[in-house]
Amino acid sequence: MKQRFILLVLLLIFPCVNMLSSEESKDSKRVIIICAHPDDCEITSGGLALLFTAAGHEVKCVSLTNGNKGHQSYTPIELAAVRLKETEEVAKRLKCAYEVVNINDGELLPTLENRLKVIRLIREWKADVVITHRPFDYHPDHRNASLLVQDAAFMVTVPQMLPEVPAIKNNPLFLYTRDRFTTPLPFRSDIVIDITPVIKEKANLLDAHVSQVYEWLPWINQSNDIIPSDKEGRLNYLEKNYVIKRGFITEKDKELLYKWYRYTDLSKVKAIESFQICEYGKQPTEAEIRDLFPGYSAK
Repeated sequence: MKQRFILLVLLLIFPCVNMLSSEESKDSKRVIIICAHPDDCEITSGGLALLFTAAGHEVKCVSLTNGNKGHQSYTPIELAAVRLKETEEVAKRLKCAYEVVNINDGELLPTLENRLKVIRLIREWKADVVITHRPFDYHPDHRNASLLVQDAAFMVTVPQMLPEVPAIKNNPLFLYTRDRFTTPLPFRSDIVIDITPVIKEKANLLDAHVSQVYEWLPWINQSNDIIPSDKEGRLNYLEKNYVIKRGFITEKDKELLYKWYRYTDLSKVKAIESFQICEYGKQPTEAEIRDLFPGYSAK
């Protein structure tokens, strides 16, 4: 009799549990950030990625090259290994998936072979949102990464293209990251994310890329900044020079902060990340945008 009672209780409980997990998975968003080099995802979109993972969504970062040329001292073989370890550390800190494609730095091309790789990445992740560079960025790898993602944007829905990986039924939202270039077209802010709550956490993500933020980038940019040697000093340096400086707020951004967050006071917003909607993927309604992004006001 006792066993029958326990069985009855279990039968009553498990459907509820299954219903709950089904509801949770239905609301969970899947985001993939596809950039050219290890560290590009974090520099351009690390704050948004942190907000997504904190809200229980799934994030994957992809570097389409191994970044093996971006250092003044390491050999390419040494640097590829160093940068792979740095992305593994980011994955731990961000609680995300991270994949580095083994294509040499500076040699990424928009070939059919690479397009198929990108189609596979987006399909296998079952992405709702795909983020990449604009095609007008300064680095050839950035531009070609953008072209590859653009060329995959429609094809991810075509079943006979790479038929061994099931096509995505609903086209994802494709977004471009912000850059400073104006020719042939300047960046246009459509989605603005207040990353003030995760400024320190974003600095901590960048801190994992020791070979870049403390060594290569100061060297190649001929910076006179003195890099602190202690952990706290380094995080403060990154917060000031990367997160806040690059997270500047334009007048257009202010309009969008009022619109999406319904803020009445912007004085506490210290840094943002901004994104442009690509014309080739999903064209979301205002309601869909509000549903997609953490922290946005429902109306």
